Amino acid sequence: MAEYRYDVVVIGSGPAGEGAAMNAAKHGKRVAVIEEKQVVGGNCTHLGTIPSKALRHAVKQIISFNTNSMFRDIGEPRWFSFPRVLKSAEKVIHKQVKLRTQFYARNRVDLYNGRAFFLDKNRIEVRDNQSTDVLIAEMVIIASGSRPYKPANVDFSHERIYCSDSILTLSHTPRTIVIYGAGVIGSEYASIFAGLGVKVDLVNPGEKLLSFLDDEISDALSYHLRNNGVLVRHNETYESVVGTDNAVEVTFASGKKIRADAFLWCNGRSGNTDNMGLENTGLKPNSRGQLTIDDHYRTEVEGIYAVGDVIGWPALASAAYDQGRASAAAMSEDQYFRFVDDVPTGIYTIPEISSVGRTERELTEDKVPYEVGQAFFKDLARAQITGEAVGMLKILFHRDTKEILGIHCFGDQAAEIVHIGQAVMNQKGEANSLDYFINTTFNYPTMAEAYRVAALNGLNRIF
Repeated sequence: MAEYRYDVVVIGSGPAGEGAAMNAAKHGKRVAVIEEKQVVGGNCTHLGTIPSKALRHAVKQIISFNTNSMFRDIGEPRWFSFPRVLKSAEKVIHKQVKLRTQFYARNRVDLYNGRAFFLDKNRIEVRDNQSTDVLIAEMVIIASGSRPYKPANVDFSHERIYCSDSILTLSHTPRTIVIYGAGVIGSEYASIFAGLGVKVDLVNPGEKLLSFLDDEISDALSYHLRNNGVLVRHNETYESVVGTDNAVEVTFASGKKIRADAFLWCNGRSGNTDNMGLENTGLKPNSRGQLTIDDHYRTEVEGIYAVGDVIGWPALASAAYDQGRASAAAMSEDQYFRFVDDVPTGIYTIPEISSVGRTERELTEDKVPYEVGQAFFKDLARAQITGEAVGMLKILFHRDTKEILGIHCFGDQAAEIVHIGQAVMNQKGEANSLDYFINTTFNYPTMAEAYRVAALNGLNRIF
């Protein structure tokens, strides 16, 4: 057993761990990263964000080919299998791993492959199949990520029952699938499978799809999922999920029963904090395996920080990377430290959704006198050219000061478009104003022009 000393040891090499390790190294710290897998990138690269978004892109191309009349000169609509489409995602994963491995080498960060186990708050054992090293750390950053929550009464070892991780091993294309859980992951996979021509039942234990969204955007998603053949079932909770040789039967508390070729569980995630020896440090995760932190990402144990999915909300790759960087800045007392709470949502359904700021419901409840500016993509020249005419941009602004209060976008490139509004919202004083979009010349034709159209639409409502 060998011992090695470091200023900072980071557990996990996903976005949060990478951000923490890189920024700690930039601050002159001697840094080590412990990664359980044999390759870097974490679940984001291998099981979550990257494969699902690459898969979605491929499905969008298939939908475009099968629905665009221009392609009928080439041939009839084509059917693509799920495994075949998944291969395009694998190419992206390999590129991401290669790129991110270079980051560690370039910044002289030592990488240990194995499972991290705390002997005490400053000593971490790296357990693998061949040898055991002990890393002695001044500071530790836990960025171990999360995994799908799996209830004990669902048999995930059955060949027809999947979680959002194991679905990437699906070796055939089912004709029918039940997706349980209509959160971000469930809604995204409902779009993907519907795009492949699979009959989808999306089961939502709640009353509304993605209830944290602006109501109009949530309603638009619900409409377009249904329009693409997804049957959305609200207020349903499962009682049993039973797999047989040729089907999966789901029984609900309401008495309903559904049979399908496959079942996908997308209802919640748990932090990866078990079997890590946290009891030897004094840390106690909550029932979902998540750790509590303060406004500098410090846990209740001195010298141990936590970032990313393991601390819960917002559980987004974008936020996790910034949280990782912020934790390294906090321990280095960097003047540029910030607590990451200005986080846009990016939901990669088909069409995609993105928003930042407050919703109409929140503003109404707080009695803020707001007004709405809208731009419908069907009226934009760029959307007409690309054939992506579904969607809208909505600007919420203060009726008196014209301060931007929220940006909500549904449609093609929504996750890109939202950042223009976010940049204006982050300006101080009068610079954050609807007037910016009215007095700024946008390239034509572009999707960004939606801001000018929406701003003029909103301006007409207050004069």
